[in-house]
Amino acid sequence: MALKKRILIHDIARHLEVSIATVSLVLNGKAQESRISAALAQRVLSYVEEVGYKPNQLAKSLRTGKTHTIGLVVEDITNPFFAAVAGLIERKILAQGYRILYCSTNNDPVKTRDQLALFEEQHVDGYILALPGGVEAEIQALVRRGKPLVLFDRSLPGIQANTVVVDGAAGMYAGTQHLLAQGFRSVALVTLQTSQAHMVARRQGYSQALQEQYLPELVLEIDYEQAPEAIIERMQAFFQEHATCDAVLFTTNYLGVHGLEALRNLNRRIPEQLAVVCFDDNDLFRLYSPPITVVAQPLEALTESVISTLLTALTGSGEFSPPTQLQLAPNLVVRQSTIHPLRAGSS
Repeated sequence: MALKKRILIHDIARHLEVSIATVSLVLNGKAQESRISAALAQRVLSYVEEVGYKPNQLAKSLRTGKTHTIGLVVEDITNPFFAAVAGLIERKILAQGYRILYCSTNNDPVKTRDQLALFEEQHVDGYILALPGGVEAEIQALVRRGKPLVLFDRSLPGIQANTVVVDGAAGMYAGTQHLLAQGFRSVALVTLQTSQAHMVARRQGYSQALQEQYLPELVLEIDYEQAPEAIIERMQAFFQEHATCDAVLFTTNYLGVHGLEALRNLNRRIPEQLAVVCFDDNDLFRLYSPPITVVAQPLEALTESVISTLLTALTGSGEFSPPTQLQLAPNLVVRQSTIHPLRAGSS
């Protein structure tokens, strides 16, 4: 069976007995400004629909210098936080006429460099990036070349680029202060073993709240590359070793999920035996029994800020302007996991 011949723009022009330029102007929505009659424009659009013509995107991008494609890089697209952000970004960016390409770094700088190179080969118009450390040189190169990009969730040391982050230090400070106000005194922090700026900030907020009350820190650092089963076992050992610990904060949602499993395995009652706060919200924390207190990130405001910053960069005149630096405030959402029934009346 012979393959169906691809319809090209000159085939349409020849069939309708008009110029290729006329067809191109109609397809690009410029009929009215080019003084092409409404009747002729409709003839072109009707025939295009009839024959199922699809424009050659590569050829179009070579003509315009634009692919209307955005590259989105996140740590893990299956993580509820990044999945929610990616979904919002996709919906909002599609409304602006752009497509989006996703990838996950798994916190691996080598994989990240490969993905950035792939995006460059695809000639993406702009980048939305939540990156691991170790790729500063690649991002600095993009900045020097004037590529529109926005870093979000975390910054990169020494990189002056558009950045939208949430104030993790303030969020964890508020969460720790809340636990202290409830009367908890042996407050632990479970975090990642990393120098990433956003994780460092969250730990600083925890440390500041305890220092103000002259209380000692109790910190468990988890290796990002550990398997979930190993993380849960490590947490169980930590909670058993520190039996007097009466409250814990988790710096990411997936650490919080693993922590809840570890506490369930140990038959620790929440909040009677251990109060729990987690940075980031998701459905599990709302539906858990008891519901988990969280430091919620403002997802709508975050994605709106990321997209508006990127669109400004995409439509810029090319003149130098200082990068946008935005820091949004998180919201402490208090639920039953931090309200001890014997202390509730006196809090």
